[in-house]
Amino acid sequence: MDISTDTSAATSTSKRMVLVVACALIDADNRILLAQRPEGKSMAGLWEFPGGKVENGEIPEEALIRELREELGVETKRACLAPLTFASHEYDNFHLLMPLYICRKWWGEPVGREEQAIKWVRPMKLRDYPMPEADLPLISPLQDLL
Repeated sequence: MDISTDTSAATSTSKRMVLVVACALIDADNRILLAQRPEGKSMAGLWEFPGGKVENGEIPEEALIRELREELGVETKRACLAPLTFASHEYDNFHLLMPLYICRKWWGEPVGREEQAIKWVRPMKLRDYPMPEADLPLISPLQDLL
């Protein structure tokens, strides 16, 4: 197909791209850790995979290690993070690109350090928890894996 004549090709938008990394911490019982967005944050009350924004100068794995330390008080290494899938989602004011990593090895007991609730969830129960729209496409690959 000649893309120069393809009129269905997407045109650029003025929305900024936001890169956010997420992690499925998987315990020995194949449960996945979810965190509930705390009051005062956008989408408060929704459940999500831990993670956060990639800052300027960071690579995704470094950002994820930092976010897991800040949010949950756990430590891990780049070698313990394996990319599984990603989500690409358009919100009103920005476009979100979110790679999802899995992690089965970390040090420390996860706790909600930002006053967020956390919960270990069986893969087939993930859809029982209300999540941001961008997180929803990440569920099936996790269920297929586990």
